[in-house]
Amino acid sequence: MIEINQISTLFLAVALYLLGMALVNRIGILDRFLIPAPVVGGLIFAILAFILQTTGVVEIALDTSLQSLFMVAFFTTVGLGASMKLIKLGGKLLIIYLIFCGILIFMQNVIGVSLAKVFGIDPLLGVMSGAVTMSGGHGGAAAYGQTISELGIDSAVTIGMAAATLGLISGSLSGGPVARFLIRKHDLKPAEGKVEEYVEEAEKPVTERSFMIQIALITLSMAGGTYIGEIFSEATGFVLPAYIGAMFVAVIVRNLVDRALPGTVNMKEINLIGEISLAIFLSMALMSIKIWEVVGLALPLIGIVLVQVAFIILFAVFVVFRFLGKDYDAAVMISGMLGHGLGATPNAMANMGATVNKFGPSRTAFLVVPIVGGFLQDVLFGAPIIITTINMFAP
Repeated sequence: MIEINQISTLFLAVALYLLGMALVNRIGILDRFLIPAPVVGGLIFAILAFILQTTGVVEIALDTSLQSLFMVAFFTTVGLGASMKLIKLGGKLLIIYLIFCGILIFMQNVIGVSLAKVFGIDPLLGVMSGAVTMSGGHGGAAAYGQTISELGIDSAVTIGMAAATLGLISGSLSGGPVARFLIRKHDLKPAEGKVEEYVEEAEKPVTERSFMIQIALITLSMAGGTYIGEIFSEATGFVLPAYIGAMFVAVIVRNLVDRALPGTVNMKEINLIGEISLAIFLSMALMSIKIWEVVGLALPLIGIVLVQVAFIILFAVFVVFRFLGKDYDAAVMISGMLGHGLGATPNAMANMGATVNKFGPSRTAFLVVPIVGGFLQDVLFGAPIIITTINMFAP
């Protein structure tokens, strides 16, 4: 057995991310489907480790103890993006879209757990094929997968990563065609005039002082969330992972700081820290998955994901589209919902970008969808629904 220590594992995670980025830039299909660079690099290592282990050559043991730190940091940056100014600007349409995203998250869990029982597999694996990965993407798979693994389901992260990848591809494939179908069927045209846009304060140059202030806000939220999570779990018996507590504390910190010290939060720097944290923790999560644990679950997993894809398309076309107004903006927003409802917010942006490039602009869609898909749905619906479902089926 080869044992790789903490620092070497961190270096390997970064190296695999860079490898994944190089491959995504050079292989068209990876770029087209927006497959994340750390997923590509980490999966390559996982496959190599699988081959070496199953052929009896060598077993590789990684020290991924730093993964939790980067995971909590990423979710904290998501919470710090929840500005009330953005929410107010989205108005009624944002609330409607958010409510339907909440319904979608709930139904994804219902579908995942129900089909898991049909296929005779653990309901917690159904949770990993539900909102955790469909609306949560690879980040959700790594984060909640770790929590479920601690409950005794060793294959949770691996199943989650596979489901997230299938969802990601499905979301990229379906978003544009569904929007095109709606636009042509209803003969929709872009609305004239402009929608009020929210513009962050003028970007300031990155300085040591400013960067350290953002780190202070992040670590404050992480520390507070950790304590709150422990207190909540002890008081209720519910499992509340540290990253969920940190995300909720970050929302409070963001809006208190906005009131007391406007302009202190620099989202350019916060997002940079979040992107780096996400890249490293995803890379570590992928490189450490044990593929041999889930070979026998391939067919049930594919079946669950296919039902998830069919449901979100029907739900979006026949329900959400109508309540959003059945206009051009609604059609573009549907392409976005299929993107982040089956993968991640970058998928949503890519789907909407492809749609507006062909049919015309939609400022409303580009205001509402990133706010809801990027953090609001996770903070208000995703975390409570997923944690409740996990605790319902926890041993």
